[in-house]
Formats: sequence, structure tokens, C-alpha cells
Amino acid sequence: QVQLVESGGGLVQPGGSLRLSCATSGFIFRLVAMGWYRQAPGKQRELVGNIFKDSGTEVADSVKGRFTISRDNAKSTVFLQMNNLKPEDTAVYYCNFYSSSGPDSLSSWGQGTQVTVSS
Repeated sequence: QVQLVESGGGLVQPGGSLRLSCATSGFIFRLVAMGWYRQAPGKQRELVGNIFKDSGTEVADSVKGRFTISRDNAKSTVFLQMNNLKPEDTAVYYCNFYSSSGPDSLSSWGQGTQVTVSS
């Protein structure tokens, strides 16, 4: 059974940093591309960025230069380093498999971790 457990969220001031973690189990992590997604209040869930099994990454234009994705295959964990946070980054952040069809094509989600950027 696939399990995705996100952690590391919190309240941070604009310009601050957070590092999110997603511990996974139930599948062969090193063979899978993973994605970080977020959902702000009243908005649809969106892809923040993804990391392929060779550790190549892509991030959305809105977070380019500020967010970095990495993975630790030995621990089946994917990370999202978020720097220079802005109020518009406030959302619940989720990890999941990366799908080129978008988050609506994914059926099973973890509980997510809340990130609030506010002074």
C-alpha cells in the first residue's frame, strides 16, 4: 500500500525558508518520478515541481530560483527546499507520483503539510 507522509510545514515570515519532507513507502521509490504539489484556499491543486528517477528536476515558473527539489533514495524520501517565501506560496503542500497529466490524474493523496507565509 502506497503511503506518503509530508512534514516540515509551518508559519514563516516573507523571505524566510522551509524544508519539506515526504517519507514514502509501498513502492520502489528509486524507480519513480515524484512531484510536489500545492493547493491554496479556493484554488485548484497545482504542480510545484518534480524530480525524475535520475534526479533531474523541473519547477514551476512561479517558484523558479526559489524552490529546489531533491531526493534520498536510501530513505525513500523526497524534499522541497523553499527559500525567499512569499505570501502567495501559502498553501497545503503534498507529494505524490509525478504525472504529466496533472494532479487530477492522481487518486491517492497524503494529508499534506500546511505552509503559511505571513508577517
